[in-house]
Amino acid sequence: MRPAFTHIALHVANLDQSIRFYEAFCGLETVHLRDDPEGAKVAWLAEPGKGDQFVIVMIDQGKPLPQPDGDFSHLGFALESREAVDDVAARGGDLLAWPPRQAPYPVGYYCALKDPDGRFIEFSYGQPLGPGSEGPDTESLGP
Repeated sequence: MRPAFTHIALHVANLDQSIRFYEAFCGLETVHLRDDPEGAKVAWLAEPGKGDQFVIVMIDQGKPLPQPDGDFSHLGFALESREAVDDVAARGGDLLAWPPRQAPYPVGYYCALKDPDGRFIEFSYGQPLGPGSEGPDTESLGP
């Protein structure tokens, strides 16, 4: 049997603050919330209608460290247009980590915000994944 990638788990310093960020900017919804026997609260967040396919598990009372300079680890979210990327960047205000920019294929047009724990969260259009993968920007960027 081939394994299925079902979730990623992240410790967060403030679960409520993280839920608000991921709902507001990433369009995720809480599909499960519980108190862990060890005292932490746990939330599962997913794209609407996809909570049975892939979730981000957030565990409260974590002590995550913001990413050091030069560390470009990130979670990526595809958007439906370049304008949607620009909108996230504008709404992000002080959370903006990478202003919108165009990069060669397969990266596309993207920006990034920092989540409440300092992780980079990328928003892109024109990558060969998700919304915009069939758009004209992808073809014009070449292989």
